[in-house]
Amino acid sequence: MKIAIASGKGGTGKTTLAVNLALALEDVQLFDCDVEEPNCHLFLDLDLIKVEDVNIPTPEIDKSKCDLCGKCSEFCRFNAIAVLPKDVMVFPALCHGCGGCTIVCPKEAIIEKDRSIGVIDRNKNSSGGFEFYRGLLDIGEPMASPVISALKKHIDTNRTAIIDAPPGTACPVITSVGNVDYCILVTESTPFGLHDLMLAVDMVRILEIPFGVIINRHDIGDEKVEEYCNSQGITILMKIPHDHKIARLYSEGIPFISSMPEWKDRFVNLFETIKQEYGGVGS
Repeated sequence: MKIAIASGKGGTGKTTLAVNLALALEDVQLFDCDVEEPNCHLFLDLDLIKVEDVNIPTPEIDKSKCDLCGKCSEFCRFNAIAVLPKDVMVFPALCHGCGGCTIVCPKEAIIEKDRSIGVIDRNKNSSGGFEFYRGLLDIGEPMASPVISALKKHIDTNRTAIIDAPPGTACPVITSVGNVDYCILVTESTPFGLHDLMLAVDMVRILEIPFGVIINRHDIGDEKVEEYCNSQGITILMKIPHDHKIARLYSEGIPFISSMPEWKDRFVNLFETIKQEYGGVGS
């Protein structure tokens, strides 16, 4: 079963939940899809090794063949190629690697070469049935989705996969939560938490993904998040209090289930509930 952990905004405790849920389960894979700033590894005492480079095929122009017809530039909806009166320019950072320019070039003046935009890492030793993968986008690269797509190819469909998605509702999030069985939306009981939760709810409803909500630090704000969930028929899966011990453990990079075993049981029960009710959806 594939479960994504997402949130409409950053700082809600999404990564904390993903790490603790994964560690509470057996025979599980944890994927850090927040490839612009992955941080699950900060809570895991693991040695990481590189699995692969993530490449995008990028066009190169053989100017001895190019007659500046402009067909490549007309085709490229991302403006990665500009044809000038006496020259042609390629902007690699804008290229999405679709290969269309190569196909439409009548002079076969375009070839594609791989350009690395990031890497995939995993834990060196898989102990106790726990396996961790993360994607890391190279500094300055604008497109996270290709790294996330490459990362998700390592999901073993015979195992439980927990996916820590980036915050927000943009393309990287949609790539992360696509084709999962269930999505847990993490929020907090604040006006910002409610506003961004509503955006995230719209997203998962459009994608037709079963979902529920976990309210983190539920006692720091008001009741409007709960009122919204109740009015929309959204299941509140769990409420996590604003607990100083949890906060201290987090600040020390320690998963709180390691010192608070009662929470391990709660996460196991949460998973079993989701599995029983939605385990066959989207597989």
